[in-house]
Amino acid sequence: MRRSTKTTDKTLAEKIAMEWAELANAGRGKRLTESQCRKVIGEMYERVIGEPLHFRTARTYLTEWLENTKGDVEIRSYWRYHQTMHDFLKHLGTKAERLLREITPIDVRSWRDKLKAKGLSAPTVNGAIKVLRMPFKAAHDNGYIDINPVTKNSVKLLRDEARNVSKDVFKREQIAVLINAALSEDWKGMVMLSYFTGLRLRDCSELRWSSINLDQHVITVETQKTRKTVTVPIHPQFAAWLKKQPIGIGKAPVFPTLAGKSGSGKSGLSMAFKRIMDRANIKGRLLRKKNGAGRSQSSLSFHSLRHSFNSAMANAGVAPEVRQRLAGHSSADMNRVYTHHELEPLRAAVAAIPSLRL
Repeated sequence: MRRSTKTTDKTLAEKIAMEWAELANAGRGKRLTESQCRKVIGEMYERVIGEPLHFRTARTYLTEWLENTKGDVEIRSYWRYHQTMHDFLKHLGTKAERLLREITPIDVRSWRDKLKAKGLSAPTVNGAIKVLRMPFKAAHDNGYIDINPVTKNSVKLLRDEARNVSKDVFKREQIAVLINAALSEDWKGMVMLSYFTGLRLRDCSELRWSSINLDQHVITVETQKTRKTVTVPIHPQFAAWLKKQPIGIGKAPVFPTLAGKSGSGKSGLSMAFKRIMDRANIKGRLLRKKNGAGRSQSSLSFHSLRHSFNSAMANAGVAPEVRQRLAGHSSADMNRVYTHHELEPLRAAVAAIPSLRL
């Protein structure tokens, strides 16, 4: 009881001792397999402790961890995690069916280097490594593995060789050209919406009529990235565009041809906006060159409209705290109700943005 079986039950202790003896004999006779060891030790552990002992393979554990995150993170984050786990398990090959503890820093570093060789940018590769750190840290904290193979010291992040990677802003004249170059009314309205509200790409494309209060002239949305509720007064020029559209009811999308589409990918909204930029003959600085499976990155993108929104207000002398509040960067309560008095400085800030000459 003190040295071996940890039980005072003589019958159980003898049974455990006999099973150990059988394993030892099989080992000496070179008839012992890893699956036999797992089975016998697992059965003994459950009899003594009362709980099953799980021998987790890399695939089993990472899949289990992924499913457990589904209810705790945003859907976009979940699918990013899903893609990372899928790519890493594919890289492991048959080793994915081995025990989780057999995954080493070498496996992770070779995956990192493979992603880099495919042409993915340093920020993209580093983002994947940071995602992979989460399940392995949890495995180490829970005692499933003795050594975490994805620590900061064991797997270094890539150095980003790009310089001056800050995003640029569209000039007012360029935004007018972009709107005129857009082939659909939905894209014209969405470019205008982002410039006059600072909303991000998916917040714009998924805007619903229920979020628009035409009586108070405000748009209220819960942003997908931060889950903060942001209320922005409607700029007169965008209000004029809205009046020309068929008004939808409730959850009807304001931009029906764009709602539900992915932001990324060859057929995503980001690439569609890039094609609008090409038609408008507007190009940004090249931040990162296309390499392999990666893609080139420009200093101008749809997100630059958000920067243009902030810059336009800054140039008009709007106070930083007001700009932060409109952009959704403040720490105000999620469900804050704006009074008429509170809206006045916000209305003045948005109204200070010059109208576009279309």
